[in-house]
Amino acid sequence: MAYAIKVEITDPQAETFVFAAQKTMYGGKAIAQGDVIFLFASENEGGQGLVARGVVTSSEPTARRLDLERQTPRVSVAVRRTALATRRLGRDELKRFKDWKDGRPETELNFKFYRQATNKIVGISDGASAFLNSFF
Repeated sequence: MAYAIKVEITDPQAETFVFAAQKTMYGGKAIAQGDVIFLFASENEGGQGLVARGVVTSSEPTARRLDLERQTPRVSVAVRRTALATRRLGRDELKRFKDWKDGRPETELNFKFYRQATNKIVGISDGASAFLNSFF
């Protein structure tokens, strides 16, 4: 399985990235070393959407806080960039894909990233991974 992360990225050209204690949803907590990950610079922090593809070089679950009854699983990951996106793909390009049952990779990405605006790591389908690979 491949993964995608939407997070603040200040330097998309960096060779490596470290993302500490990131929220996970839609299978994102299973991310592990060696997995492919697509990096989206969060529009909430001034980013433009898809910026890079990489490989996870380390993954470590964040310990749950005992003072919280409900807590979304969080993971810290390090990533080595393998490619930079050559075309734009962000909220503006995905927002028209709202038929949640149409099976399109664009709809999957819109649902997982933009239905809730929070930053997160998500697991993505093989179809969404193939679609994202076309941007490199």
